[in-house]
Amino acid sequence: MKRFLLLSLVLGYYTGMQAQQTQKPPLHGKNWMAVTGKPLAATAGAMIFQQHGNAVDAACAMLAATCTMWDVLSWGGETQALIYNPKTGKVIAINALGVAPTGATPAFYKGKGYDFPPEYGPLAAVTPGTAGGLCYMLAEYGTLSLKQVLAPAMEMAAGYPIEAQTANSIERGKKYINEWPYSKAVFLTHPGEKREAPEAGEIFVQKDLLSTLTKMVAAEQEALRNHKSRKEAIMAAYDRFYKGDIAKEFVRGCQEQGGLITLEDLARWKPVEEEPLHINYKGIEVYKLQEWTQGPMLLQSLNILENFDLKSMGYNSTEYIHTLYQTMNLTFADRDFYYGDPAFNTNPAIKGLLSKEYGKARAKQINLAQNDANAGPGDPYPFIGKTNPYLHFLEERKQLADTSSGRQPGGFVPKHDATTMLQHRNTISLEGDLNQLYAANTPDSAYLDRLWRGTTSVEAADKDGWVVSITPSGGWLPACIAGKTGIGMSQRAQSFVLDSAICPFNVIAPGKRPRVTLTPSMALKDGKPFLAFGVQGGDTQDQNLLQFFLNVVEFGMTVQQATEAANINTNQLWLSLGGTTIKDREPRPGSILLNNNTSEKTRKALEQMGYHLTFGERTSGPINAIYMDRVHGSLWGGSSNHGEDYGIGW
Repeated sequence: MKRFLLLSLVLGYYTGMQAQQTQKPPLHGKNWMAVTGKPLAATAGAMIFQQHGNAVDAACAMLAATCTMWDVLSWGGETQALIYNPKTGKVIAINALGVAPTGATPAFYKGKGYDFPPEYGPLAAVTPGTAGGLCYMLAEYGTLSLKQVLAPAMEMAAGYPIEAQTANSIERGKKYINEWPYSKAVFLTHPGEKREAPEAGEIFVQKDLLSTLTKMVAAEQEALRNHKSRKEAIMAAYDRFYKGDIAKEFVRGCQEQGGLITLEDLARWKPVEEEPLHINYKGIEVYKLQEWTQGPMLLQSLNILENFDLKSMGYNSTEYIHTLYQTMNLTFADRDFYYGDPAFNTNPAIKGLLSKEYGKARAKQINLAQNDANAGPGDPYPFIGKTNPYLHFLEERKQLADTSSGRQPGGFVPKHDATTMLQHRNTISLEGDLNQLYAANTPDSAYLDRLWRGTTSVEAADKDGWVVSITPSGGWLPACIAGKTGIGMSQRAQSFVLDSAICPFNVIAPGKRPRVTLTPSMALKDGKPFLAFGVQGGDTQDQNLLQFFLNVVEFGMTVQQATEAANINTNQLWLSLGGTTIKDREPRPGSILLNNNTSEKTRKALEQMGYHLTFGERTSGPINAIYMDRVHGSLWGGSSNHGEDYGIGW
């Protein structure tokens, strides 16, 4: 009861939010701030700052540590980053997402009976991106050596006390892990026993991973002895990973277990530095990665929402919730059809999608009285003076919806009673252990796992003005490790589609990047860094981040208040992860997750508007954020009260 009362006080909307208490204290720092998904990883960032590294150095150290801890990612995954460079006054984007390997075609996967690439195993893998992305960021924008930055991760690989969340994830996934010999050797430290996974607090040793990281550092140090520059030496480590003996063992182990990745795939891949996308929301420049992520969905949403007086509606009022939900219906529909790797697209839609005029037009489509269960993609091409070349796919998409099992003609409305969705959430909180969710073993528990499938976030800032926001992921548990590298392969190929009618921009092809949910965020005000923010949570990421941003900008919350505030979640979207059939991923119109403290008045009003209500204590993934306080010349850190996310400032 005491906890419920405190939560009600924290999350209730009222004027004077600055005085509101939070469950976790806000972080303050004058010199630097490091926030990420694990306490030990935040400590790694602090260690680098104490060695006089900048925010890029610290962010790379936190990234390396989280990968080593299998914090819903590993070294074989992917890295996406936004960096504010105070020397140029610009935000840059780092695209270190892997690509589909040789032979990864729709015909290949359909021939194996898939509607989407699989969730787990070697055939779910794209090429690893995190190692390359880390080396590139460090070489171009850091100040320290790879040896210094990897030191905390290497010490952890030699043995660290594993936390309960990861240890229990290993135990839950041991059915898969037992199928993969290299994974089994690393993760199942008690083979044949009732619990084969490590115990919480057990010293978890990763000899093969330590060997891989040692080889990378050795390549760097050898290059330095040969009088190479700091950058050249770091890229020598990169080359050993992607073209040398590490690459050969990775490919051997991948192919031995049925994977497709070749040495040529690794050698051809490289991280890309690119221009981020951005829009202006009431004088604030908001930055996201390009449409190979779901990030522009948040920008589109802001373009729509600025046509409404959100502040006067009131935080989480019925009107506010409805306006948010309807906006996200439209922007997710656009995401699901128009987003994909721009390198493979000769007729992009993104300029139209992000135009203010398109935002106004979409805002006018919102029914202020009722949920639109059939909200679909718009047509952005007239807003850039072109004709939409994909209209025939939109027609095919409607037919796909009509013929898919369990859906009614003309839309995506499931025949089953959507009010059953998430009912087990009334008693389940994901603050720590996820065992209850998986133990539920219901269709909806599987759906929730796909909807929320995690990642982590890394936020760092320093007194010199460097600001970093990273949302890395991939290679999560249960991970298939490639040979004796200790590296879990990515599972990101599952975010591709095999049918152009679902998304003509995101059909799998060799060398192509999948459209991912991963979405670091940054905002500038008056040309200076204002916010850096990120979150875990699959398809919920930009839902959560949109509301976090509005909590700060519209409702005056501090970053800690905004990370803890109750959100809503929409399920009226195509899932990006999990399942191998159309039915696994289809939208659930009107399905909405609300916080337990939602008033009875609001509940009844939303039901009358056509919503199917579900409730939970947790309605947001773990949000991490840094606010640059220009008035006082200091840094504020926020870290969600859900999960294990943690921050340190000085």
